[in-house]
Amino acid sequence: MLTRREFLKAGVTAVTAGTLGAGCSLRVPPVTDQTSHRPWALPQTAWILFMRWHDLLFLHWPIRPESIRPLIPSALELDTFDGWCWIGVVPFRMTGVRPRYVPIPFAFPELNVRTYVKMPGRSGVWFFSLDAASWIAVRAARWFGLPYYDARMTVELEGDSVHYQSVRVHETAPAGFDASYRPTAAIYHAAPSTLDHWLTERYCLYAARKPDQVVYGEIHHAPWPLQPAELELRVNTMTQPLGIKLPDTKPIGHFARYQEVVAWPVVPLERK
Repeated sequence: MLTRREFLKAGVTAVTAGTLGAGCSLRVPPVTDQTSHRPWALPQTAWILFMRWHDLLFLHWPIRPESIRPLIPSALELDTFDGWCWIGVVPFRMTGVRPRYVPIPFAFPELNVRTYVKMPGRSGVWFFSLDAASWIAVRAARWFGLPYYDARMTVELEGDSVHYQSVRVHETAPAGFDASYRPTAAIYHAAPSTLDHWLTERYCLYAARKPDQVVYGEIHHAPWPLQPAELELRVNTMTQPLGIKLPDTKPIGHFARYQEVVAWPVVPLERK
């Protein structure tokens, strides 16, 4: 049986069509130089993963807490804004994805479904699912307890617009997403205590492939360079496997063209 170290080594050195990205430089921008916006200090240990996120769209819908509570482990509290939980569907694409000191970067689209939870001193993202068009990334992430799923995905850029399609092909409940979106105004940084800030400025994650196996991880990036977004949403069944029906209202949309991110190891919650 492979150890985690052997599994990751095999994943990083394998070559699969459409997964490896261009550019093998070990140089990493100083992502951690800017930290004053964080709600708590950076971890004292070294980060282990670098990523570049492109053409990201935050879509959010308000949901009553009683609809979310049965889906979240009891060890975590729901995080709400003015009494409401929020469900997020977030499509984007990644490049330069690589463990620290490893010169082989990966590139692939990813689409996550999320809400927000908290523990004392730590509010963060709860990931219901993360779909990705990378066999290696999905297997590596599931090894560490994250609910990743295989998906067939395409991302096409046309001027400022992004045309994004995803169909889950994992052996699980089907889910799909098909939309076009673009920014409509200048970049801004969300002010603290606003809904925009609450929905986007999150620096840790929680997830579980099984209810009794909750994992926790920290990330870091600069404040989000947000823009209002225009959206044509053709298909969105991403919450159907959860039994959640989204409201028949227009979602709140935020666009971000580019973000550089570092992440720390994902660990069982009891070791946090």
